[in-house]
Order: sequence, then structure tokens, then C-alpha cells
Amino acid sequence: MAPALAVRGLSKRYGRVTALAGVDLEVAEGELVGLLGPNGAGKSTLVKIAAGLVRPSGGSAEICGAPAGSAHAREALGYLAELFRFPGWVSADELLVFHQRLAGSDGGEAERTELLELVGLREARARRIETMSKGMQQRLGIAQALVGRPRMLLLDEPTSALDPVGRRVVRGLLEELRRRGVSVLLNTHLLSEVERVCDRIAIVNHGRLVREGRPQDLERGGGVEVETQDGLKRFPDATREDAPRLVAELVAAGAEIYGVRVVRDTLEDVYLEAVEGESS
Repeated sequence: MAPALAVRGLSKRYGRVTALAGVDLEVAEGELVGLLGPNGAGKSTLVKIAAGLVRPSGGSAEICGAPAGSAHAREALGYLAELFRFPGWVSADELLVFHQRLAGSDGGEAERTELLELVGLREARARRIETMSKGMQQRLGIAQALVGRPRMLLLDEPTSALDPVGRRVVRGLLEELRRRGVSVLLNTHLLSEVERVCDRIAIVNHGRLVREGRPQDLERGGGVEVETQDGLKRFPDATREDAPRLVAELVAAGAEIYGVRVVRDTLEDVYLEAVEGESS
């Protein structure tokens, strides 16, 4: 089976500016991948090319085996733009009816009810969008992206303008989508969101993929620290498995042990190293 998203050697130039410089990236069926990078790194350009809104200068992007922008790719794709705008005078239900027509979905009222329940807006189905909070509109945006049961979902900064409560709600939605087997590419600058919900992380900088892997694999060991009566002793090359031996050796040498900590580089450390190292 083809990946939900397959990007090969993807490049994009705007005049003399290179937004993407040969990116390779895949999102497997049912996988949730977080796309990280500083402003101007090329993340939104990659998402827009995958959505068929921007043509690449080189390379290719496919959705479920079909070229991005083709009819088959659009059928398999759901998309929520970063700066989306819905007509304020329509209701939540009317917006979903409109998008059902655009997507050619025959799900009818049953589909709309299911989607509004999924995003926690069933009671607001008749409410005009202009009366909704930003968080409610964000959730409605995710609902419209899911019209027609897409296999691949592109979310461009879906939590950037939300407060902590709103981000928690969207995190819950992402976890539910993963349980349903929907593939998601989540473009965000919020490390905490990626670390909590994503199966895999891709870090982009200056149009290049500079680091990729599972969150637990990217976080590296940073040694062992042992607090003794003489102060903190650091063993930067030690691992978790070395801790018992180190403690035993210190005790045998007469040290009093007050605490032991296995140090790990956080995702933030890995991100900053990848981005700053690429920029230097």
C-alpha cells in the first residue's frame, strides 16, 4: 500500500529565494507526523504543495499514490489552512453542507452529526460562525477537513492561536483521529504538542530536512548526575544502566549519596541543536 503522503526530492523556489531544497518525507497509513521548524523554514510551503495549492519547482509529492493536486489526491485529502476564514453568517451545519458538496460526499446529515460530535460542537450546529470563539472555529475547521472521510489530513498550525485549554481539546482530537486510522501531517511550532501526540517528528530548516525520527529516539542520553556530600558529580558519558555501578563505586569510596538523576536531552534541546547547527 502506498504511503498516505510521499514527498521525494521536493524543491520550491520563489525567484532567488529557495523555500524547499530537496525534501524527502513520508507519512504512513494511520501515522501522525509533526512538522517542526522556525518561521521561514519551508513547512507551510511543503504543506501547500501536498495540498495541491502550490506547484513544486522540482521533485514530487503524492497523496495515497496519486500526484498532489490530482482528482484522486483531492479525494483522499483533508486540509485546514493556517489562516482559514469561514463566512461568519453561516451556521456550523451549513458550512459542513457546503463542504460536503465541494467534496462530493454523500454522507448527509449523519456525517455532519458525527463530525460535530467528534469536535464537540453538536450543540452548536445551528450557531453562526461569527458568534463562535477561536477555539470553536478551529474545531469546526478540523470537522470540515474530515468531510468525506479523507485518509490523509494536512493541518497547518491548528493550535497557534489557541489558549492552553483549546490546545488540549485539539490534542484530544488528534489522538482520536489516530485511533481511527487517519494519517496526519501536523505543521506546528509548538514542541509540547508534537511531543505529546506525534508518532514521528520531522525538523525542517532552510528548506531542508535536518532531523527525523520518533520523539523517544531523538531524545538522547545526557549522562548521570549523583549528588553526594561533596556536591554534584557528573558522568556525561554514562547511561541509565551505569547508574547502579557508579553509585556502588562511590559508596565503596566512602561517599554519602543523596540523589541520582539520569539526564536526557529534551526534544527542545534536540530541536535547538538541529536548527542552530544548520544555521551556523
